[in-house]
Amino acid sequence: MPRILPLPEQAADEALKAAWAKHIADYPGSRITNMKATLSHSPLAFEVYMQWYPLYHAVIGIVGERMAYLFAHAISEASNCPLCTTFFRKIIIQNGERPEDLHLTETEQQLLDFGAAIAQHRGEVPNALYSSIQAQFADAQIVTLVAFAGQMIATNLFNNVLEVEVDGYLAPYVSLV
Repeated sequence: MPRILPLPEQAADEALKAAWAKHIADYPGSRITNMKATLSHSPLAFEVYMQWYPLYHAVIGIVGERMAYLFAHAISEASNCPLCTTFFRKIIIQNGERPEDLHLTETEQQLLDFGAAIAQHRGEVPNALYSSIQAQFADAQIVTLVAFAGQMIATNLFNNVLEVEVDGYLAPYVSLV
């Protein structure tokens, strides 16, 4: 049971409904999920957290779409966030892979380990792991990757603290392990 129920559409004022419509128009295929409706109790919080999307698209520009969603999944899994982990499991599965059996190069695995380490160790990344990332990416790219990891962790934290329920459309993708 969520600690704060998602804001029902009928309780949203016109400005919030406009923000929801803009979000859906800006990011085709998106929807107002349980998390977004819960964030909407504070329109400012909704606006701030929706900046996840531009950061995610910047990460795609750096590492490609597959590694962007795998990076987000690694962070979410390391944060023990059922909702976000399930969201990214869905994307992985819909793209023809099994989250439990990913085939990665050494450099791809290093990126996922980097994201997981940021989440698991509150940003204390071992020097050897950081050095491997530094050898692959420019400083500006690393800043974007770390900023996205922080935004992803903030999203995970929000969902975990408020026990936001996994949306019904994600139910088939919940990990049984």
